Amino acid sequence: MSLLSRHSRLAVPLTCIAALLSACGGSTTDSTANTAQLQAAPLATATTILQLDPATLPDADAQQLAVPAFHMAPVLLETPADASADAAAPASVHTQTVPTEFRGISSRRLTLQGLRQAQAARSQSTSSGSSSNDGSDSSATANTTAAPLATTTTVATYTPAQIRAAYGLPTLPASFTGLTAAQAAQLGAGQTIYIVDAQHNPNVAAELSAFNTKFGLPACTTKAIAATASLPLATASSSACELSVVYSTAAGGMTATAPAYDSGWATEIALDVQWAHATAPLARIVLIEASTSSYNNLLGGIKLANAMGQGIVSMSFGGSESSGTSSAESAFAATGMTYLAATGDSGAAVSWPSSSAKVLAVGGTTLTYTGGTRSEVVWSGTGGGVSAYVATPSYQSTAVPGMGSAVRRTVADVAFNADPNSGQYVAVIASGTSTVKWASVGGTSLATPQWAGLIAVSNALRAVNGKAALGAPHVALYTNISTVPGTYASTFADITKGSHGTCAACSGEVGYDQATGLGTPNATALLSSLSGLTVQTAPVVAAASISGKAGTALSFTVAVTASNAVTYTLSGAPSGMSISSAGVVSWATPVTGTYSVTVTAKDSKTGLSGQGVYTVTIAAATSSTTTTTTTAAGSGPVIKATTMSGVAGRALSGTISITDATSKSISVSISGAPLGMSFQVSGMQIVASWASPQTGSYTLKVVATDGNGASASLAVPVTVTAR
Repeated sequence: MSLLSRHSRLAVPLTCIAALLSACGGSTTDSTANTAQLQAAPLATATTILQLDPATLPDADAQQLAVPAFHMAPVLLETPADASADAAAPASVHTQTVPTEFRGISSRRLTLQGLRQAQAARSQSTSSGSSSNDGSDSSATANTTAAPLATTTTVATYTPAQIRAAYGLPTLPASFTGLTAAQAAQLGAGQTIYIVDAQHNPNVAAELSAFNTKFGLPACTTKAIAATASLPLATASSSACELSVVYSTAAGGMTATAPAYDSGWATEIALDVQWAHATAPLARIVLIEASTSSYNNLLGGIKLANAMGQGIVSMSFGGSESSGTSSAESAFAATGMTYLAATGDSGAAVSWPSSSAKVLAVGGTTLTYTGGTRSEVVWSGTGGGVSAYVATPSYQSTAVPGMGSAVRRTVADVAFNADPNSGQYVAVIASGTSTVKWASVGGTSLATPQWAGLIAVSNALRAVNGKAALGAPHVALYTNISTVPGTYASTFADITKGSHGTCAACSGEVGYDQATGLGTPNATALLSSLSGLTVQTAPVVAAASISGKAGTALSFTVAVTASNAVTYTLSGAPSGMSISSAGVVSWATPVTGTYSVTVTAKDSKTGLSGQGVYTVTIAAATSSTTTTTTTAAGSGPVIKATTMSGVAGRALSGTISITDATSKSISVSISGAPLGMSFQVSGMQIVASWASPQTGSYTLKVVATDGNGASASLAVPVTVTAR
């Protein structure tokens, strides 16, 4: 079992661990620290308790609030005409004039409740209230701080059949029963889409039912998942849609307590569920509602999706990125999972979680579709830009048309219709009522669940073809598709007009651009390509621990799995260590200490790279290294550590690893550390470091306790000899 916590009782944020342990271990600047007359270092008087979780945000980020990225046109739509599943897409698009009294209202996070409030306020000649992003009810969203609605007075609204026709999705059958496996796969059967949102929508099932009835989509059976249900979930149905609603905790678990209602988030939930279903009508939809829109609570929803099993996670929200948000990266790395997030609705800007290199960032366009002809321009409100913190991922290489040399992670990756003035129908039922109202909704939060549906369909088709799920689709889209001119042209519509700001890179360009990424999907060709694609993968560098002795030449070969020839580089290597073109690491005169050396292998053809960390431990020439393990009676934690031996004044380090086969939560206490020794988390290990050791013998007492109450202890000797 990994050293992973899903509980917060003793939690210490990762960014605080170094400072906390430094305080416990102290430090020294004594000018005599390197003399042979050193006295033994005093011991720390505190015991440090660690609760390790590699997907935990720093406190400042954990409490930050995300906002939904939807826009609603300021008009109450006429009820759309009924349609059957196999009916041809209407040739004409519904248009409706915005009433005079609504023409100055912002569309950002506008709700039907807010529209009514604005109407009432204007009729009384009073000013509208301002928008609130503090987590309170966002119904009064006729705000003055957001950008106003575009000057157009006419809103076009598309049906599911028109969107499917515009983007080339498979035509829906007349009946959804008796389908072959291939036919069902074209509708996403057997796949799961996780919709992660905040707050609560009590009418989501009724809204989806009304949406399905109106537009001839298959009904979704509501299936309860108990808060105590064992995970992962059973495989999704291969022939029918199911809708489940669960409430997540910040720790990634489930609770039976529904979050509070918020009209803004309820609107977001309605459009996410309805348009994920419209794109992949037979996929299972699991709506995960977090108690609030704090990053910490939304991250808990993502962790819960990971625990529920393989699928696609759709996140139609965003907030400010920071250096701290990168500490949550492991939440976007579960095997077989795909993560998508909206780039935002405030024009050229970068938001989290779409800025993560592991998340597919979805931007937006303004769609015009009439009689089989589709054209698009950049939607002026779409987010996108260059991350201030995330390094350039290997898939965003100069080989991608229009990409150039990206200085850091650039978003968007892809796009879809998002302008509320070229909006799409959403059924909305206000809390406390049963009356269905129809809205024209847009935003990158509308584009995101539709791309989630596309990935679900591609995974279903891949399953029929005997291939594994895509997982992270970036390499497939960037490397396998965009770098092949004919394939790129057939699978994507390149958006070359319009802009989302005044910056030099804010306009649509040939090839990649930050507003719309690679472009919008030509679904027929895209799904065909993705369903049969053997995705090129980055080299895999196997991590390992290497031991040696001071003064004795060291040599070892890096273990790499790659499709093509690779080139090697080292980072964090001590002076004198090098790596050859054949992957052989050499160090002629090793120096006592423990070193974390990162080996990077880059594929010579695809440009993709992989990394692995080699822990190189060099013992003093006169000492030996041993491994000691102590296990509590019965099953429980297992502690392993290397004996730490060194020379006064020379940096010393060692590792302590803990595993547990029966528990997901392990807390660790360390006492007896000499002043100056500090501890850091490295993966699933604790790394002890002492920059200026003092002569003496010390004993670290390590105690590990798991979530079942079982514990184990280990005495780790630390010996420092005089020079």
